[in-house]
Amino acid sequence: MNTPKYKELLEAGVHFGHMKKKWNPKMQPYIFMERKGIHLIDLNRTSECLDNAYKAARNIAKSGRKIMFVATKKQAKGIVAEAAKSANMPYVTERWLGGMMTNFSTIKKSVRKMQTIDKMLADGSLNSVTKKEKLMLNREKAKLEKVLGGISHLNMLPSALFIVDIHHEHIALAEAKRLGIRTIAMVDTNSDPNLVDFPIPANDDASKSIKIITDTITNAIQDGLNDRKKLKAERESAGNKDNAPKTAK
Repeated sequence: MNTPKYKELLEAGVHFGHMKKKWNPKMQPYIFMERKGIHLIDLNRTSECLDNAYKAARNIAKSGRKIMFVATKKQAKGIVAEAAKSANMPYVTERWLGGMMTNFSTIKKSVRKMQTIDKMLADGSLNSVTKKEKLMLNREKAKLEKVLGGISHLNMLPSALFIVDIHHEHIALAEAKRLGIRTIAMVDTNSDPNLVDFPIPANDDASKSIKIITDTITNAIQDGLNDRKKLKAERESAGNKDNAPKTAK
């Protein structure tokens, strides 16, 4: 299991929570102490929760299912988009459209529209239209890609969401809970960890903290995908042995 050590979490500032006046009392079990009016997260609990989240993400990836990354905060979107791409997972880092999962069929229509425009622009189908019409289509395509580009290859609902800051992404979290989709999330001291299946108590505002947690979940997914490839290879090897012609004694 490739999870960060206590010292690495400390150096990344994972332990820094919000000011005491902003805290959610349900985070009490994950808070180590208060210092100068700021809550400090217990990194031993973070490590424990991160191990559980790692195992969950690995198992989901091993089964061949998708985990959608969600982070629209300025300091998180670049980190999360890069991580999701490296694991070939869907992501939303611009804006969460209401109904993105609860009204998935409508969202897919918009994705297909984006893909159709892209195809028409590429194969020359729009050569006969005016420059103004082509410009409008290019603008529409760019607008759709900005919001939906990260889920363009998602053909069905994901099995889980990995969320950075459930307070900020409360709509995504609510949709996941409504549909029974599992959630893995960074939960700061101002949020309710009981809303998440696999909460990871951590600073969800600092880029270093976001990166170390996001990279850990990405590593878990990569390990799960590798497990899946290995299992597939073993099955194929066993199948070839069973189908091999038997020699006469």
